[in-house]
Amino acid sequence: MEVLIRETSSGVAQAAADIMCEHLSPGKVLGLATGSTPLETYRELIRRYEAGEISFSGMKAFCLDEYIGLPGDHDQSYRYVIRNEFTSHVDFNDADVHSPNGMSDRPWEAADEYENAIVDAGGIDLQLLGVGRNGHIGFNEPATSLASTTRVEILHQQTVRDNARFFDSEDEVPKYAITQGLGTILRSRQALLIATGAGKAQAVHDLVEGPVSAACPASVLQLHPNAVVIVDESAASQLNEVEYYRHMEAMRPEWKGLDGLPKR
Repeated sequence: MEVLIRETSSGVAQAAADIMCEHLSPGKVLGLATGSTPLETYRELIRRYEAGEISFSGMKAFCLDEYIGLPGDHDQSYRYVIRNEFTSHVDFNDADVHSPNGMSDRPWEAADEYENAIVDAGGIDLQLLGVGRNGHIGFNEPATSLASTTRVEILHQQTVRDNARFFDSEDEVPKYAITQGLGTILRSRQALLIATGAGKAQAVHDLVEGPVSAACPASVLQLHPNAVVIVDESAASQLNEVEYYRHMEAMRPEWKGLDGLPKR
């Protein structure tokens, strides 16, 4: 696991965009997270696209998760959010931006169909992730099987409370979601997790330096062959090995990219 520490959330977004840009070419598949943390990264990618530096033409995208019971045009459905915040501002073909069907009356079947669609697309080349205060990634809550695939998940009470800020009241937050599983995420060719703010510090410590445990679903990234975690100073505040992570980056060989892979 590569751990990169930046001074500010803007620095996190810049580094995340740098890594994502290494994976942009026709035929590649991106996994996209929603929530508040990735927004700066998406704005930076939009800026680079508008400057003529990058293109998403010929690529596919799969959203990480979706609420059950919110129609696709609801302003808090992730199908809507990813378009409103990112994909409609760049040159993605909208038909190639996929989300789980949260309005299916058989959501368990919709979850299986979504898992199969990812496989049929050739798998995800780069999966962007955030992390919840309780260590969830996607909507994989504590006690999730580390081998789980896309499925229906009951949202943790903490997740509902945290997401209430996007709704008029906590009662309006959906209590169920379809999410890519931890096993699905582990199959991605690269996982890129970003976290900012002191509120994520404990989760960052647990996922990087704690045991691999269903108590912190994000800790499964320790098993990923190519995972990068980018955090700001506040989110890094509970890490024990900060100086070593800085040393690792300072000593990176010239042939090795920010993503931990040989430079292309």
